[in-house]
Amino acid sequence: MAGKRIDHVGLIVKDIDRAIQFYQEVVGFQLKQRLVHTNGVFQLAFLGFNHSQETELEIIQGYNDHLPTEGKVHHLAIAVDNIEEEFSRLQRLDKVQLIDQEITTLPNGYRYFFFYGPEGEWIEFFQR
Repeated sequence: MAGKRIDHVGLIVKDIDRAIQFYQEVVGFQLKQRLVHTNGVFQLAFLGFNHSQETELEIIQGYNDHLPTEGKVHHLAIAVDNIEEEFSRLQRLDKVQLIDQEITTLPNGYRYFFFYGPEGEWIEFFQR
């Protein structure tokens, strides 16, 4: 079965630099990692409070910045121990619709895939 904890929450933004600055200066987050997705389009930043095993905020630029003001949260990510096992398990379930047809690996080695929740929300299984 799926993972142990919420790994991160993905937030879509138009200006990643402005968002990083805001979350650092106003909220007190620290920038833990910044990278360009393997697709060469999305810019990603992971912020936290530098606690081990903490839930992080992932800021995403370049995905879709045309969402309504109240709808910028893109996904909920659940940490899993074995991404391949979870991908195979979900492929076998009739009630689950996968968004991704394969597991994606980021330049930092993190791996993930998305699927729909019961109301169309995006859920990500994520392995560091």
